[in-house]
Amino acid sequence: AVTDGEFNRASWQTDFLLRFQNVEPAESKFTVHFHSEKGDTAGRPHTVKVVGKLARPRGVFVDDFKFLASVAGAAPFPAAPSGGPSPGAPSSAPPAERAVPKITLPSPSLMHFRGGRQAIDATAYPDMSEFYRDLARVYREEIADLAAAGCRYLQLDEVNFAYLCDPTLREDVRRNIGEDPATLPRTYARLINDAISGRPADMTVCMHLCRGNFAGNWMASGGYEPVADVLFNEVGVDGYFLEYDTTRAGGFEPLRLVPKGKTVVLGLVTTKRGQLERKEDLVRRIGEASRFLALDQLGLSPQCGFASGIAGATMTADEQFAKLQLVVEVAREVWGDA
Repeated sequence: AVTDGEFNRASWQTDFLLRFQNVEPAESKFTVHFHSEKGDTAGRPHTVKVVGKLARPRGVFVDDFKFLASVAGAAPFPAAPSGGPSPGAPSSAPPAERAVPKITLPSPSLMHFRGGRQAIDATAYPDMSEFYRDLARVYREEIADLAAAGCRYLQLDEVNFAYLCDPTLREDVRRNIGEDPATLPRTYARLINDAISGRPADMTVCMHLCRGNFAGNWMASGGYEPVADVLFNEVGVDGYFLEYDTTRAGGFEPLRLVPKGKTVVLGLVTTKRGQLERKEDLVRRIGEASRFLALDQLGLSPQCGFASGIAGATMTADEQFAKLQLVVEVAREVWGDA
């Protein structure tokens, strides 16, 4: 699978959400604290408000997908930068099939999470159930057009389930937007299921849970246990990309709740710094995860994107290619070429 790296977006989330009718930028109710190895910084995340009935005047990322599909070739990686390590497959590898283009969309939960009820126009939506129905509908319209353009691999970027693993952020949810952090995951599960309900039977939908990623910083900590049952058993996606690069994500125990037929891709290779992980450590941690979920339901990937904003890079292109190559090498060692 290949993506466009979201290079054409100024923001991974608001470039999408603001293209819907009656959605405007808004001031966030949250003051978030970004954490890094160098210390903490405070900031306010981008957010939106709904000022009328939601509508989708035109396709949002449909043309972006069409362009990606037109250039997605058979090579497993693009050519390495001049003088950099070759990211290509070893000569003994089987011939690669044509790459599958994957498009990423921000989860529909983002339209609600950072503003809550007060960010949704009460005249247009006196009943919040009507808002959730309309929000799911405009997503279904976008997904239907993506499917018609040939999309068969869709990723939802979901930060809010991950934030609800953090005790501090759970209290912020209660205080700032007046929601119960214990029931919100189930509300979002219904929303997401409604949004993807019209997808073709052969479309794979996966979800990446992000704990915040900007210039090597993160926001949320805490294991997946508070949301795991709803996440794995009530959200109707095919797989999950879970951040597991540090202890702030907790242990692998929540994976025991993943049902048969779903895949979990372990984000063990960090994008927060350029230092290369040791292959034996990655193999060991995959083995630890397999105590709770069968090995054939597991995969390996970087923990998040290598950059989440215009100024978000934390390493050189050569370091990024080296990490991607490491993922491929470890995956072949653990699972084989098949």
